[in-house]
Parts: sequence; structure tokens; C-alpha cells
Amino acid sequence: MKKVMFISSTGGHLTELLQLSPLFEKCEYTLVTEKTKSNEALTDKYPGHVHYLAYGTKQHLLKYLFVFSYNVLKSFFIFLKVKPDAIVTTGTHTAVPMCYIAHLMKKKVVFIETFANSKSPTQAGKLVYPIADLFVVQWESMLEYYPNAVVGGWIF
Repeated sequence: MKKVMFISSTGGHLTELLQLSPLFEKCEYTLVTEKTKSNEALTDKYPGHVHYLAYGTKQHLLKYLFVFSYNVLKSFFIFLKVKPDAIVTTGTHTAVPMCYIAHLMKKKVVFIETFANSKSPTQAGKLVYPIADLFVVQWESMLEYYPNAVVGGWIF
């Protein structure tokens, strides 16, 4: 059975990612997100399958640089522990380092550009697009920015 890591930032990106939870039954899955009060219950819902990264916001840039650096290191250790065959993500900054780690380790990277953007690409999308094995957009209009993407439709 394939090992698949599902990773995203907290909030809307995580809400989108959890729409894919029916896939959890078809693989050995791990869920990675930022630790916040709003998603601490994930460990109860998916016992033994959740890893947390530190929460960081770009609004406090200096602190964010430290949190981001910590998360890059922690992502590397989580990757080595889980040893996934593939990464599936809806973004954003939390997922980018894991995508690059997976790419360097010659594992599959699937990036699903957020539903919230129908007219402009996300920074995470622009960073991961060149290395993604499969890049999925939810709006046909996004093919303007990601011409090799697949229109997957809405995951909501």
C-alpha cells in the first residue's frame, strides 16, 4: 500500500485538503498541518496519523523567518520518519518545503491550487509548479498561469 502524506497550512487550505479524506482509506496516510487550537482535534479524529508544524504568519516577518526555518527542519525529520511515496497538498507556505524535500528524494508531488484563487496564482503554487508531478487547478481560468496543469474541478 502506498504511503501518502497530505500537508497544508491551517485554515481554508486544510479545509480543502480534508475534502480528500475519503482517499485516506485507500493508502497509508499521514496528515501534516500547523498546530493551532482550531485543529488540535485532528489527533482525535485521525489518531496516530497527524504531525504538526509550528504556526507562523507573514504578518510578523522576523518571527516568521524563525518559524519557517524551524518548520523546514521539522519537515525534513517528519519526511524521514514517515517515508512517504507521495505528497498531496493544497498549499501554502507550510507545504512548500515538504514538496521540495519530496522532489529531492524522488517522490511524487501533487499540488492542488486553492479554490480561492480563480484569477491569480498563489506564491506557493508558483514555487511548486516547476517540480510538481501533477499540478491540479480547480478553475479553468488558472491554465493561463499553469499551462501544464490538469483542471480537476472543485474539491468542495
